[in-house]
Amino acid sequence: MLLNRRAGIWPLCLIALGFVVPLGLCQTTASSVSVTQENGSLIIKSATDSLRLTVCGPTSIHVVSSPDGSAADATPEQPWLVEPCTPQKFNLSMPKSRPEGPTDFDKEVPWAATLDTGSIKVRILLETGSLRFTDEQDNRLLQEYPFAARSFKPVTANGESLYAVSDLFYPLGEDEAFYGLGQHQNGVLNYRGTAIELAQVNTDVAIPLLVSSKGYGLLWNTAAKSEFDNRFVTEVKLSASAAHAIDYYFLYGPEMDQIIHQYRQMTGHVPLFGEWAYGFIQSKNSYSSQAELLKVADEYRSQHVPLDGIVQDATWADHLGDPTFKPGDYPDVPGMLDKLHAEHMHAMVSVWGVFDTDTKNFKDMKADGFIIPGTTDYDPTNPAARDFYWKNHVGKVLAQGWDAFWLDASEPERGMRDGHSDSVLSDTQLAMGNGALYSNIFPLMHASGIYQHWRATTDQKRVMLLSRSGFAGMQRVGAFVWSADVYSTYLSLQRQLPAGLNFALSGMPYWTTDIGGYGWPNTPKDTNDPSYQKLYVRWFEFGTFCPIFRTHGLRSNDQNELFSYGPVSPILVSYDKLRYRLMPYIYSLAWKVTNEDGTIMRPLVMDWRTNRKVWNIADQFMFGPSILVSPVTAEDASSRSLFLPPAAAWYDFWTGKKTTGDQRIEVTAPLDRIPLYVKAGSIVPLGPETEYAGEKPSAAIEIRVYPGANGAFDLYEDSGDSYDYEKGAHSIIPIRWDDQTGKLTIGARVGEFHGMARDRSFHLVVVKENHGAGPIEAAKFDRLVEYSGDAVTVKP
Repeated sequence: MLLNRRAGIWPLCLIALGFVVPLGLCQTTASSVSVTQENGSLIIKSATDSLRLTVCGPTSIHVVSSPDGSAADATPEQPWLVEPCTPQKFNLSMPKSRPEGPTDFDKEVPWAATLDTGSIKVRILLETGSLRFTDEQDNRLLQEYPFAARSFKPVTANGESLYAVSDLFYPLGEDEAFYGLGQHQNGVLNYRGTAIELAQVNTDVAIPLLVSSKGYGLLWNTAAKSEFDNRFVTEVKLSASAAHAIDYYFLYGPEMDQIIHQYRQMTGHVPLFGEWAYGFIQSKNSYSSQAELLKVADEYRSQHVPLDGIVQDATWADHLGDPTFKPGDYPDVPGMLDKLHAEHMHAMVSVWGVFDTDTKNFKDMKADGFIIPGTTDYDPTNPAARDFYWKNHVGKVLAQGWDAFWLDASEPERGMRDGHSDSVLSDTQLAMGNGALYSNIFPLMHASGIYQHWRATTDQKRVMLLSRSGFAGMQRVGAFVWSADVYSTYLSLQRQLPAGLNFALSGMPYWTTDIGGYGWPNTPKDTNDPSYQKLYVRWFEFGTFCPIFRTHGLRSNDQNELFSYGPVSPILVSYDKLRYRLMPYIYSLAWKVTNEDGTIMRPLVMDWRTNRKVWNIADQFMFGPSILVSPVTAEDASSRSLFLPPAAAWYDFWTGKKTTGDQRIEVTAPLDRIPLYVKAGSIVPLGPETEYAGEKPSAAIEIRVYPGANGAFDLYEDSGDSYDYEKGAHSIIPIRWDDQTGKLTIGARVGEFHGMARDRSFHLVVVKENHGAGPIEAAKFDRLVEYSGDAVTVKP
């Protein structure tokens, strides 16, 4: 049905995916905007473009606009999406008459068609086809500029006729903050008033998901080099350097967890890492032999310092790209890995997608057309190249017994000795298509190929991939990202916090840094330098509360183990031990990431979205639902100011002292203490002191209850590795606190798995000042609960 305007006369039409009620006939005028239904979508044609609106769900709308009338997607292939948009029902209403005088799109929008999903509305300006998104109460969320919002500039990219596209959103109120968009090193959490380039480069990761404090998200649905521009604070322009069309998804929460849930439904849910991956991972640039690796592992075990993973950097090969270890330095790699596994240690090895041109693999791939022109990178957008890469390189390495891969230089870099990584695919041709359309896609396709082949090889070892770059969908392939080659300075430490927090708001749950900074290209740091030791402690304290806990870096004295930091080493060991006491809490949160699309590292705006006091707080975050982390990032600081968000109460983790929320306070922070506060109503399970994950599966668990509000926590357990959990082999023990009655209920266990401890002991501690405080197990607990799987309710 075609709906056109005639001055003064408009029909009212309701469309419910195939159900049309005609209420009148309309004439077309030369300047009209037409609205039609086509294959379940709404097609809006104006003088400048053809726009397709598809309702993907009550809170999700796909918008595609092109000037050639096709309304085709921005790119022919979109491998970051796993769930295509299936048109859903909607209502469409048209105004009965055109008002006198010019249309005022900022106010009542009388001259607009309205698409209504039941949860959100889209107003379509009938002068130009511009869009306004609102909630059901007509509160404006996002609005295109009323006139000429969408721009299409013809460009030629690698010989193909395309468009440089942009969409202008205006006006923006002063009551809005912007987040997400990947990882960036500008030190900014709230992007309001800034511009962000979305192009892969070392330390900068492009994830085209924008999240607003007003309760919506926008997935800019392209892998081309793009830009977010809010320099003029009343407007936002999103642009892409090459596309067939403007293409984006509007997602409404309003809560940020709901937006991320929708994003992961579209781009893939997150698999669970092996339990060991949430412990401590030791790395440096670079261990040079299997003897050195084994020596470091032995030192950790002999000193009873917790460690689960050790990393072999790329120096294991004479020529990067062939799976042959230096025979003199690594005479028996499988035997080395057997020894590490016998010590309950896991091993990660560095593999690259860029090749030394002297290698046989490079020469064979070059002959087969698997190398990206103008680079020495293989082309992971080519399925045959991914197969070759696995069969002739990483698959052979995995077969030796390695537990994880480190995908360095995955932006990618252009060549082995080039080092250039800034959007290097834009002027190339990929198997998938024009590199200008897919310049950001390499890390996703690179990791995806490894994940798919690994999963086809075994289901007994969970995939774990460390990548220097990422893209939309990366979370579904067993990958996490680190902030790459950052400086070893306090300024760099400060900038990692907003970088990681925005990465989390980009739908990516797993992230880490080189604790202490990488060091290069500055003069590498010496672990014996007292000033660097202090920086390292502060960075290590922060790293303890990152989703993945890992140290790495280039050190002038070629040491980076916890024992190499002189007088501050005991501080480092104490935080390592705290991380392991928190493992029941952390692993349960990891299950929430997998099962409920949760987020572990949470900027305060996630939980207090409408509270403007938290919008720009870039140096605090929630670690899960309970623990407020406030890292110290200033040199020689012994105190810091922090904000306690509104809550029933907060407890100082170190002392148990209770404090009211919704206030800014000054706290002492000596070198050995990171300020930690726990929210009232929290239930925090703490395990025993261990040297590796899963060491004491039957040991008692301390349950700390922070009274002042009702609390809930689900304790998750499984075998620690393998994908049996996907088949239901896991257990959940629900724990609930009733603050009014002062009773704790440990509910009936749900599920089971091989090796599960059926009988457990829980030490209940109700926290108060000087009781149940600090990292050490409480000297006296309030109640011993013997648990065999049936529900039990106790009062301390």
